[in-house]
Amino acid sequence: MSTPLEDPVVKMDISAIVEALEEKGYADFFKEKTVLITGVAGFLGSWLADTLVALGSHIVGVDNLSTGSLNNVKHLLKTKHFRFIEADVTKLEPLEEKIDLVLHLAARPSPDDYLRHPVETLLTSSEGTLKALEVARRNDAVFLFTSTSEVYGDAEVIPTPETYWGKVNPIGPRSCYDEGKRYAEALCMAYLRQYGLDVKISRIFNTYGPRLDWKNPGYGRVVVKFIAQALKGEPITVHGDGLQTRSFCYVSDNIEAHLIFLAKKELKGEVLNIGNPEEVTILDLAKTVIELTGSKSRIVHTPPRPDDPRRRKPDITKATKLLDWKPKISLREGLAKTIEWIKPRLK
Repeated sequence: MSTPLEDPVVKMDISAIVEALEEKGYADFFKEKTVLITGVAGFLGSWLADTLVALGSHIVGVDNLSTGSLNNVKHLLKTKHFRFIEADVTKLEPLEEKIDLVLHLAARPSPDDYLRHPVETLLTSSEGTLKALEVARRNDAVFLFTSTSEVYGDAEVIPTPETYWGKVNPIGPRSCYDEGKRYAEALCMAYLRQYGLDVKISRIFNTYGPRLDWKNPGYGRVVVKFIAQALKGEPITVHGDGLQTRSFCYVSDNIEAHLIFLAKKELKGEVLNIGNPEEVTILDLAKTVIELTGSKSRIVHTPPRPDDPRRRKPDITKATKLLDWKPKISLREGLAKTIEWIKPRLK
């Protein structure tokens, strides 16, 4: 199904996702499904909405626009396959549609943002998840909760498998996000055990690409922050010594994995790491961005963030086996795509 999406980078990637799902036999699962997406105007929410509309789904999208942008989904408002509700997920009302799938993505995933809004961050994961689960329970819908690698905290097991229980400071400044997501996971599993709800949990490792907010200097998503600083010729600000590592997954790989996860009915109750195991230091990330942009920016070190994990690398053995999936886009290729997307928007 065609959509009025005009963004060439995003359009090409979504076409590739749809083609991959068709080749693997999962595309038909989504035809004529009605899907509730919380956080629909955000980064991953908008990508899922676009891809699902292309697959023939009908979307009910909810977002309070506190971190998301209506620009990410305004083209979908022109179609009959998308209904937008501007609302806080913690106040989500019963819906008029019969819902087949609930994708609960509403969150404040940026450290700079959730450190400024700890109460709202916790309530989104607690009250918001409860509201979304109740929609799924009333409709006997499949429920996907997008959790985070942050539930592992400063992991002592690298690469980190789903069986690792985590090392999280429950009262530290990051706990509003970490512990909120851990609570939400527990609530999902409680709904599975008590009501038999078909819940699925993904633990997302750092994901990047077009539509991440690069304009807001306090948003703190490191890849797009570095790219914007490099393209502007500004100093690239690295927290601490820069030797902390992350594993960055390009957005199209993330979306493909989630849709396969949803389509496989036998994966009820599963928890999967979704990410790219290509580990890199933040310092090397900054150097690569400078190289790919041809920038003359210099690297400047700022104080380290409190409780910032030193290493982050997923063990994706389980996802590779159960989904027959693995990331296709290398870090350099994904960075080049993201640079291509951001560059004309600087003008």
